[in-house]
Amino acid sequence: MSMSGQKGFEGWYFKHQKGDDMVAFIPGTAESGAFIQLISQEGARQFEISNLTVRDSGIRADGCWFSRQGCHISLPGISGDITYGPFAPLGSDIMGPFRFFPMECRHGVLSMAHTLQGSAIMDGHLHSFDGGLGYAEKDSGTSFPRSYLWMQCNDFPEPCSIMVSIAHIPFCGCFFRGCICAILYQGREHRLATYRGVKVQSFSPEHICLSQGRVLLELDMAPSHVGHPLRAPQCGKMSNTIRESCNAHLRARLWKRGKPIFDLQSDHAAYEFVPSHGA
Repeated sequence: MSMSGQKGFEGWYFKHQKGDDMVAFIPGTAESGAFIQLISQEGARQFEISNLTVRDSGIRADGCWFSRQGCHISLPGISGDITYGPFAPLGSDIMGPFRFFPMECRHGVLSMAHTLQGSAIMDGHLHSFDGGLGYAEKDSGTSFPRSYLWMQCNDFPEPCSIMVSIAHIPFCGCFFRGCICAILYQGREHRLATYRGVKVQSFSPEHICLSQGRVLLELDMAPSHVGHPLRAPQCGKMSNTIRESCNAHLRARLWKRGKPIFDLQSDHAAYEFVPSHGA
């Protein structure tokens, strides 16, 4: 978990889910200062942080810390300790060969799924995550894409974790629609990505169809609300606003060589959609 050393922003997303109960902590730093954001089914909050340091052992932000072993939270009205089980990382960098190029935003998946033990108290209410599941990722660069869809879910009737993002990507003076998608199903990773030849057969805020070789993935999404506001980076500062829905409905179907691999549904997907200008 080392800092990139570049100007701009760097942020981490630690999600904790047990049934309908969800909270994600987002520590980060930008040219406008250090921060921790929180999002749950009740809403979103932002906290200014005086000092954020990153070491191989983890992230320390004032009275809070985050690592591969768990997190300790000490914020106004919020406290907690949650222990993480072993992380489930991807087999390789989700950015593929694009990790070698200067990018507006670099995405990284730290853990597709890990077990949780512990709780958080928010405004006097106890949120227990014993036996729940976690997810962790990070972003760095200068700005989020000007338009994108991001969705993540690992709460299904069967062991499965999905992360997908389709975004408007500036690259070498031009633009393209980039796609990264990782699926961890019953211990096996499936990767669909622009650098692997994925084709976006259809794309809307409610439906995605991806094909790559003999693999076909369909995602149907229905956010439960318009989403809670989160600050997002623009030109290195946290001056933009996006919205995230915590418990969107998701139906995910995967085929390989025409044979169904899974057909799973969940009401606990995290979902963000930022339309293109004029959309």
